[in-house]
Amino acid sequence: MAAHRRSRQRPVGGTTARAAVTVVLAGAATTAGFDGAAHAAPRPAPAGADVDRLYREAEVATEKYNGAEEKADSARERLRDLQDETARAQARLNKAREALGTVAAAQYRDGGLDPALRLMLSDDPDAYLDGAALTERAGSRHHAELGRVRAQLREIEKLRGAARVEVKTLTTRRAELGRHKRTVTEKLSAARQALSRMSPEERARITGGSDRAARSAGGTARDAALSQAPNARAAQAVAYAHQKLGSPYVWGATGPDAFDCSGLVLAAYRSAGVSLPRTTYAQIDAGRRVSRSELLPGDLVFFYSGISHVGLYIGNGQMIHAPNPSAPVRVAPVDQMPFAGATRVV
Repeated sequence: MAAHRRSRQRPVGGTTARAAVTVVLAGAATTAGFDGAAHAAPRPAPAGADVDRLYREAEVATEKYNGAEEKADSARERLRDLQDETARAQARLNKAREALGTVAAAQYRDGGLDPALRLMLSDDPDAYLDGAALTERAGSRHHAELGRVRAQLREIEKLRGAARVEVKTLTTRRAELGRHKRTVTEKLSAARQALSRMSPEERARITGGSDRAARSAGGTARDAALSQAPNARAAQAVAYAHQKLGSPYVWGATGPDAFDCSGLVLAAYRSAGVSLPRTTYAQIDAGRRVSRSELLPGDLVFFYSGISHVGLYIGNGQMIHAPNPSAPVRVAPVDQMPFAGATRVV
């Protein structure tokens, strides 16, 4: 390197050899520069892209959590029903056992003498014969009661077996809930960290504008949407969603003060007396599929290939949806996300 510096200090016009060395060194430097550029580390993706991805992944996990919670609720309800039915069957069994014990005690008291001997010793043979007939019928009732007790025992064992199955199912669902909850929590925590590293402009793209959007969807837009809805129930769902503009996003929430995406459309139609499934995966099959060109206010619009997000269409290419924890319930264009399909519930 020292020789190279000395050669650069000499006046131009040296020997051919020195010129050749200079050309070689310059070429080497140029080559090194291009080689360094070729191996430079790729520019990291914008923090905003990381936040969007993390929110999508959290939403997928949220919908899985919602589905597991719905199944756990069903398992709990079935278990309560089985426990109630088992208790009623046990009460019937106890009553039958009491009746059976009464018959057995009566037979024991009268069972010491041979029936023929009791007939000979009886002061009133006719009365004895009448009593013997009653005893025979009582014996028949006794056998019938035994049969009922056996049947009730089998019923109780069957109910207890079904309850054991539901306990295992509930345990499995609770484990699923725990896994999905951990995933959601991890993704949202990572999204918050990525959000904190964003520039103010990037952060505003994700979190800003919701209040302006909510105000812009005021009376005129709302009235137009209500008038274009295909029926009164769809109109009520749209009106409910308008009322909830600005409400916070909380994963797993179905209102009345906070929502996740599927929880918002569920609550909107619940206000209209229509029951929807809990998850986006099931909601897309809750009505008649419609094309994007057929959309009317009140239709459910779904996004991403995994059907992990849903909004409520309100007309004019707009929807109301619960985006993510960084943005409350807001109005947004339908083409903001990859469109996956639409369903007309009513």
